[in-house]
Amino acid sequence: MTGEFSNPGLKLREPADATARAADLPARLRLDPPVVVLDLGCGTGSLGRWLAPLLPRPQHWILQDRDPDLLARAAATMPSTGVTLETRLGDVTVLTTADLAGTSLVTCSALLDLLTADEMDRIAAALSAARTPALFTLSVMGEVAFDPPDELDDAVTAAFNEHQRRTLGRRRLLGPDAPLVTAALLTKHGARVTARPSPWRLGPNQIALASVWIQSWTGAAAEQRPELPVSAYLQRRLSAIKAGRLTITVGHEDLLVEFD
Repeated sequence: MTGEFSNPGLKLREPADATARAADLPARLRLDPPVVVLDLGCGTGSLGRWLAPLLPRPQHWILQDRDPDLLARAAATMPSTGVTLETRLGDVTVLTTADLAGTSLVTCSALLDLLTADEMDRIAAALSAARTPALFTLSVMGEVAFDPPDELDDAVTAAFNEHQRRTLGRRRLLGPDAPLVTAALLTKHGARVTARPSPWRLGPNQIALASVWIQSWTGAAAEQRPELPVSAYLQRRLSAIKAGRLTITVGHEDLLVEFD
């Protein structure tokens, strides 16, 4: 899952995710049942709970994640009518054409920013070789808008985006570059890519989620640029959120990947 949240925040974000996702993209898929879906980095299964009702049934879901606890939670909460499932513990960055045998659709949510360009290129190559369509949702774009603004908004946004592009070991993460890089790599491998905006709009009705999000967001920014007065900024923003006086728009993008 995305670097914006640790596991406790995943439940809070599910309604915002469901509202933000581009619902017209699944409608464009031409899938004949039984539909076999491979959900990469499935987390708690949020994407499956949103998408399964939009696809033809019967369906079989393969839930893949490297966290066994998240896999267990996802398996326990997926829709049951017309849906079977299996779990797969493993690293999604080493997806191969063989892994896609019999798969109708590959999905992921809030994952692409955690990949490198090379890892995404391998995934794109595997999808192309298998001619398997994909739906990638809620990729962060590095765009955040606040109403009302604060003088530190731009600096904290830039620091967060730098943190998302950080190098871990020898892996340089795509971060907010993920949607553009992913679309370019897939196009290179012969895919047709359709992009849709899927922003969060967090206002007075999402105080709990906005509070958790901004603490995680500013925490990453402070880690990247300790010299920024992030603590005072965070307190100002939390006070405004709790008073219902702040609206936050967080940019995401959904990608539908198709092959002729």
